[in-house]
Amino acid sequence: MIILVGGEKGGSGKSCLAQNIAVYLAKHKQSTVLMVDCDPQRTSSDWIQARSANPKLPMINCVQLYGKIRNDLISLENHYDYLVIDCGGQDNLALRAAMSVADHVLIPLRPKRRDLKTVPHMEDILSTCKMVNPKMNASFVMTQCPSLPNQSSRIIEAKEVCDSFGINVLNAITYSRNIYDDSEENGESVIEIDPSGKAAEEIIAIAEEMLAIKPGTSHEFS
Repeated sequence: MIILVGGEKGGSGKSCLAQNIAVYLAKHKQSTVLMVDCDPQRTSSDWIQARSANPKLPMINCVQLYGKIRNDLISLENHYDYLVIDCGGQDNLALRAAMSVADHVLIPLRPKRRDLKTVPHMEDILSTCKMVNPKMNASFVMTQCPSLPNQSSRIIEAKEVCDSFGINVLNAITYSRNIYDDSEENGESVIEIDPSGKAAEEIIAIAEEMLAIKPGTSHEFS
């Protein structure tokens, strides 16, 4: 199965989400997982390097791919239970190539106006790729959300904006927590640092909600 975490907006936590989902699949699903780093910033590659230095952590392999990666992904999928692709925050060839073969596409967005401005363009990209890859499921997921109760309306409004474009929006979200940054620096996941913590609950909820979506049913656009 191929899971793509990507989008047009930088800073929304794509690498962090991809890394944590990869650990969830390795630990909770006891699956073989390959991280595919398509981001020139090499965030996930650096995370894997830090992770490899700790023999207590489950091994997750990583490769770097750029550009026309469709055939590479199809070939690699035969050797792993899951490919988790971390694409950078821009519309590029690698993003579209990954969408053309992905089973699940997760698009992280912060509940901020500048992030939501990317939704119409992402809808156009998804519609194009859906014609090539009818099995693809696409979902927006709200990340780095404010935890103050008086800010909850911003999360609801952001979800409504995404939903208005006919694209699935996950119920599960992540809140802004220091543990996400702390775990990434050490090559770990929030699931490993604090398995019963709130951040771990958020990641598990996102992963399980995404995997529960039946092929080709998560959005209505054509």
